[in-house]
Amino acid sequence: MKTNSSPDNPTLIRLGLPKGSLQESTFELFRRAGFAIAVGSRSYYPRIDDPEIEAVLIRAQEIPRYVEQGAIDAGITGFDWLKESGAGVEEIADLVYAKAGFRPVRWVLAAPEDSPFRKPEDFRGKRIATELVCATRDFFSSRGIDCEVEFSWGATEVKPPQLADGIVELTETGSSLRANNLRIVETVLESTTRFIANTAVWKDPARRRKLENIALLLQGAIEAQGKVGLKMNVPRRVLEQLLEILPALHSPTLSDQIDRDWVAVEVVIEEKRVRELIPVLKGAGAEGIIEYPLNKIVK
Repeated sequence: MKTNSSPDNPTLIRLGLPKGSLQESTFELFRRAGFAIAVGSRSYYPRIDDPEIEAVLIRAQEIPRYVEQGAIDAGITGFDWLKESGAGVEEIADLVYAKAGFRPVRWVLAAPEDSPFRKPEDFRGKRIATELVCATRDFFSSRGIDCEVEFSWGATEVKPPQLADGIVELTETGSSLRANNLRIVETVLESTTRFIANTAVWKDPARRRKLENIALLLQGAIEAQGKVGLKMNVPRRVLEQLLEILPALHSPTLSDQIDRDWVAVEVVIEEKRVRELIPVLKGAGAEGIIEYPLNKIVK
């Protein structure tokens, strides 16, 4: 099997990154994880400030196959495309992020609002258009429903009712489906982003260690999303009262100060709660309140 290690750089990882809808959110995740990454408008080879990583942009649909074949060592793709391809690869990490945010996406069975299709069984003998052909066939087959599933090259939402009776399409918010007068019938597959590796590469201790380190940083960046740190000085006499106010990822960190009547308190909380919490903390006696951003939380 072809691999991409170099005698001069035994930990070199040729990394496939998703071209298309996931590209910008993937780049942003890598930046939050501590990597400087950029790519020219016409280039498929991102520049990254790690001599042990060579990145290439590839469609997420193709990444599992290229990783399995050893054309690239590792890649970032979706669970949906792993299932669709049936590729034999190592799953390093589940990275819960998508184009529009840090949550799973869904492939849903949808039909026109005014159609009679209300449940999957209603599509028996009907035509379904989708890009996710194999997973859709598995979905209907597991329910004993015989229908025609055809590959869609794109613009899938416009196909019902003239070109197909229903579709299976990817959605995060459902807004595109609603805009095309389509109604969700049922979820076919829920998908998150996965970090995967070639099986031979995963067995190489040096490169496995490198991949595990990358995964650690990426997961830390995801964990920190939407959270901030707060520091404050608290009079010891109101400490217990103030700690009851604080929501925390874990118990707040307390540090004695030179002035024994005061305690330094540090806590990690959800950013959306800060604007309501700071006035309450101030009113409870906290002083010198500092809010700071978080790039990574490594558990």
